[in-house]
Amino acid sequence: MIISLRAKNNSARVIGVSALALWLSGCGTEPSAPHKTPELPPAPEISSGFRSDMAPVHATRHMAAAANPLATAAGQQMLRRGGSAIDAAIAMQAVLALVEPQASGIGGGAFILYWDGKQVQAFDGRETAPAGANTRMFQGADGQPIPFTEAQIGGRSVGVPGVLRALEMAHKQHGKLPWRDLFQPAIQLANQGFPVSKRLHTQIAADKFIPGSPEMASYFLTPQGQALPVGTLLKNPELARTLDAIATRGADAFYQGAVAQAMVDKVGAHARPGTLSLADVSGYRARERQAVCGDYKEWRVCGMPPPSSGGVAVLQTLGILEALQRQSPALDLARMPPVPSSTGTGVEPSSSAVHLIAEAERLAYADRALYLADSDFVPVNVKGLTDKAYYATRAALVGEKSMGRAEAGIPAGINLALAPDRSALRISTSQIAAVDDQGGAISMTTSVEAAFGSHVMTHGFILNNQLTDFSFVPEENGKPVANRIEPGKRPRSSMAPTLVFDRKSGELVATVGSPGGSQIIEYVNKSVVGLVDWKLNPQDAISLPNFGSRNVGTELEAGMVSPSLVQQLKDRGHEISLIEMTSGTQIIARDENGWVAGADPRREGTALGD
Repeated sequence: MIISLRAKNNSARVIGVSALALWLSGCGTEPSAPHKTPELPPAPEISSGFRSDMAPVHATRHMAAAANPLATAAGQQMLRRGGSAIDAAIAMQAVLALVEPQASGIGGGAFILYWDGKQVQAFDGRETAPAGANTRMFQGADGQPIPFTEAQIGGRSVGVPGVLRALEMAHKQHGKLPWRDLFQPAIQLANQGFPVSKRLHTQIAADKFIPGSPEMASYFLTPQGQALPVGTLLKNPELARTLDAIATRGADAFYQGAVAQAMVDKVGAHARPGTLSLADVSGYRARERQAVCGDYKEWRVCGMPPPSSGGVAVLQTLGILEALQRQSPALDLARMPPVPSSTGTGVEPSSSAVHLIAEAERLAYADRALYLADSDFVPVNVKGLTDKAYYATRAALVGEKSMGRAEAGIPAGINLALAPDRSALRISTSQIAAVDDQGGAISMTTSVEAAFGSHVMTHGFILNNQLTDFSFVPEENGKPVANRIEPGKRPRSSMAPTLVFDRKSGELVATVGSPGGSQIIEYVNKSVVGLVDWKLNPQDAISLPNFGSRNVGTELEAGMVSPSLVQQLKDRGHEISLIEMTSGTQIIARDENGWVAGADPRREGTALGD
């Protein structure tokens, strides 16, 4: 049956590649029938405004970029002292736990992609499911999945945090400064206080679950129950003590003793309790994995392997786009630069570019839903999914009209009978990037999953709700879902920290990454194409309107694209969703003088360098 479906898809492509190329260059089309906009889940990390005054930042020696100016400053401080990129990242993560608690922190997890000047390493700090987790834990008595917020809020959704163990592992290999020194900026800020930013205020005000958490309410709300006003000096002495213990005794201070016991107690005592145990916490291990790398034109792109789907999906998207170009030079994205926009945002992607990228992403997201999961539990044929011959077969499905919803392919070497993961596509997280004086670089994506995670708070930090990244449905028609819940398993992620290299010289070209949950893949694809195909500087690549497809319609950033672009895509058969696409991309790229960086104007991030 699968073979016949593939044959049908190929035969349905009634035009050849040359006709597609001609059509994309502007030949006539007939408008398609109107489509109903598909329903998508709301973005937990809401927009706090678009900063129109952003400009690229230049440096000759080193650079740091993070989602909050205070975090970026901490990273720059470590780099100025001769620290490595991992030293800077640890300092930035510690500060983000304080100033951006809705997105990341020590109660969550992270994926780290590291370049030491010679090799790329992937450090996996993804959370794990407790030993007491089971496949039906997010289903009701009727066997149906429970609502997401019911699953998110409380102890049931909490996985064993992994970020500190991953940072510790990377620091032991690449740290230049003492571990203790890296936490001092965050400890000082937590004790002395920091002003509540507009973004943090906006996130607090929008979160209806904070009043239900006594610890969070007392910390984030006024005595009258309102969100703390912008500029309020917010102190967190509990977090300062926690970070001081970690700085003094290492990550063991988190995974053993009073902090670990408090996490277990809070999770177990919640009205929606989880099964987290001391053995789960103390037994957590970060893993060093092999980065997934592939060629895109004259560049080498490296990303995170499973349990993240980000690295594979980005490589698949780029590989399919290159396969299209090989079939017809007219389909080269380099020939489709951004065009002037009538929205006042400057430029927007052309409809031809959006069409090709969205179609390639549909195919990648279809494979993601079926095949990608924790490779320690499910065999994942990364080689087959990222093979050039496979890209060519997938590219053959791209036509002049949108394919709508793509089906997963059948790459060579995969023989598992699996059911697709039909989970809702959710959104949150934070991004860190740095390059150091020694030639090292890092791209690190870090998360507590949804905004403010599980809303379980202890010792000054918030615990994640990453277990909701598993499929709530473990099987379909007798076939298992690869991303089903299992004890000790890591939930599939879309985090896509990415490093780009020049294929000939081997020189690092850029470090790229973004938050955004399942939309991360879209944001990273846009950024890489903007940098290498359209030759945009990092800031312009980030500021370009977001777009793409998660195989549920075609998404365009509301308020950032012209009606003309929307109509042109509708004419090509795209079901359009105009939605908030609150990326938080950070890019550091090489230029003729050293480094140039950009930060996302949709959040409050900055880049600083010397």
